[in-house]
Amino acid sequence: MNSPESIGAFFDLDGTLVAPPSLEWQFLGYLLGRDAIGGAEIGRWLGQCAKHLFRDPRAATTGNKMHLAGLRESLVADWANSVAPDSLRIFPAGIERVAWHFAQGHRVVLISGTLTPLAEALARRLPGPVEICATDLEARGGYWTGRLDGERMSGEAKARAVRSLAARLGLALWESYSYGNSITDLPMLDSVGHRVAVNPTGRLRRVARREGWQSCDWEASVVASPDGPVRRLSPKAAR
Repeated sequence: MNSPESIGAFFDLDGTLVAPPSLEWQFLGYLLGRDAIGGAEIGRWLGQCAKHLFRDPRAATTGNKMHLAGLRESLVADWANSVAPDSLRIFPAGIERVAWHFAQGHRVVLISGTLTPLAEALARRLPGPVEICATDLEARGGYWTGRLDGERMSGEAKARAVRSLAARLGLALWESYSYGNSITDLPMLDSVGHRVAVNPTGRLRRVARREGWQSCDWEASVVASPDGPVRRLSPKAAR
């Protein structure tokens, strides 16, 4: 048996810990409401989408952040300060599971395709110190360029981050846990010994049933939690 601090608990965010809409959609709604995004920004996003759609549909859509080009980084802090704690729609059962891992002395890590500052805002609502490995945006002089700074934290990138973190932090992956809701989380789930499919999509539910993994459905009710400390781990540092 390994010491508790050598056991990790890796959580996906959107759809796993957080009920829809996703954190990025919530942030986009905030930007639209403040008229920070308009026709020019949407046009840039569509242009980037058209450029990559047939070669890499995922990069053309979910990996496309050109609508944020030219916006201030500080807008995330403005958004985080403007939202009520319960509006982030964190699953209460998810918070209970995170709290259980803290009580065991495990390291809790959020591994998400969402933007790092959005994950940081969410992490402050969790009941303890968490580490974050999410998607970074390139910025110059306090303004986003619309380009990713590194790779998007999705699919195999999540698995690479888990393995890198395990090597650097001394985590025993065969005793660690991972939580995801989508088939794109499968590489991360496959990286550890304890795999939990949370609110799984149809494809992931079938995999979980076939492999005998734990599967659970967390209710989409709302809970407010105290702010907690956050430690950021960039995707580049996790490799």
